[in-house]
Amino acid sequence: MARKQPKTQRKRPASRPVLPVEAIRSDLLHWYSVHRRRLPWRAEPTELPDPYHTLVSEAMLQQTQVATVVDYFNRFIAELPTVTALAEADEQRVLSLWQGLGYYRRARNLHAAARAIVERHEGRVPAMVDELLALPGVGRYTAGAIASIGHGTRAAIVDGNVARVVARWAGVREAIDDKPTRELLWSLAEELVPEAHPGDFNQAMMELGATHCSPRQPQCASCPVSRHCEAHLKNATDQIPARAARKSPRSVGHHVIALRDATGKWLLRQRPETGLWSKMWELPTAEDLRCDDESGLLASLRDWVLSETGLVVTMPVRVESFTHQTTHKTITFTLWSATRTSGRLRSSAGRWVAFDDVSKLPLSNPQRRAMKILSNEPGTTDTISHGRTTTLQ
Repeated sequence: MARKQPKTQRKRPASRPVLPVEAIRSDLLHWYSVHRRRLPWRAEPTELPDPYHTLVSEAMLQQTQVATVVDYFNRFIAELPTVTALAEADEQRVLSLWQGLGYYRRARNLHAAARAIVERHEGRVPAMVDELLALPGVGRYTAGAIASIGHGTRAAIVDGNVARVVARWAGVREAIDDKPTRELLWSLAEELVPEAHPGDFNQAMMELGATHCSPRQPQCASCPVSRHCEAHLKNATDQIPARAARKSPRSVGHHVIALRDATGKWLLRQRPETGLWSKMWELPTAEDLRCDDESGLLASLRDWVLSETGLVVTMPVRVESFTHQTTHKTITFTLWSATRTSGRLRSSAGRWVAFDDVSKLPLSNPQRRAMKILSNEPGTTDTISHGRTTTLQ
């Protein structure tokens, strides 16, 4: 007789936290009415919000601090004041306005979203979350922010600040990176957002996270909601929120070749349409060269330039090295200088640009840094005849 198998024990889900919703709403909105920061994309209490301003600012604020975004936002709106103006703009112009903010896919998605708004919605930013989610690059958070802040539609938001705030209010100890926890935080945020002034409430949560409920050493003594916060009441703000362990960034090396012709112009080329820094301009950059010694590396650099451009160049001279951090990579950029000696530039390999005109092209931050280094080199105006190696952190 077969033995009866024991039943599999299922892990019971944690009970759903119960928040004092009305008290949190009242305390937070009162605090926000007094302490709200004046930001160029934020309507004053007596003004109607501009959904286009919300669209642009939310795109810029993804993974970027408010203080950094302010000047970029002002320049962007001055150049492209409406959805229609953005939709009609050349992509290179949009990337130039975005230059320095990083994460350039945001700029391309914003541009594509503006074109979709003109084509599908007669140039008016939609007010409903489902319509916003259909726009290029607009996810759940951004749709909720535009709907609530730009239009007063009741919609929840959960970004990094809001996730931290709500997790502490509710005493959620599970890692907020995990999907079930994230869904719980979204559900709690949807419960919290009021029918009246949903945009103010959502901005207040983000404001609280940015100014008081910081990841480390939150200012609980001056927090307007600390009396409702489980993490504060249980002295657990250093434990909440928890995060899952992350992989260490991978170290890679890129070689940037500052290549000039006999007229003193520099060779620049456009990156592919997909991938890191797509469609941005750069000095020719070799990303996958591996050599055991210096002489082998120099020969490989010359061979790489010939295969990529059709040009024969002088032996490259090392100028400087620096590092750049992305989400998943620590990239060491080594900058080299060389001069064209013969060969004909392939039509698809780039174009020769005067040094003073390089700034007119959209460049990634590492390429801008390389150009800045070159601008301080004695050889920029004639020939670079010496090299140095410095590691900049």
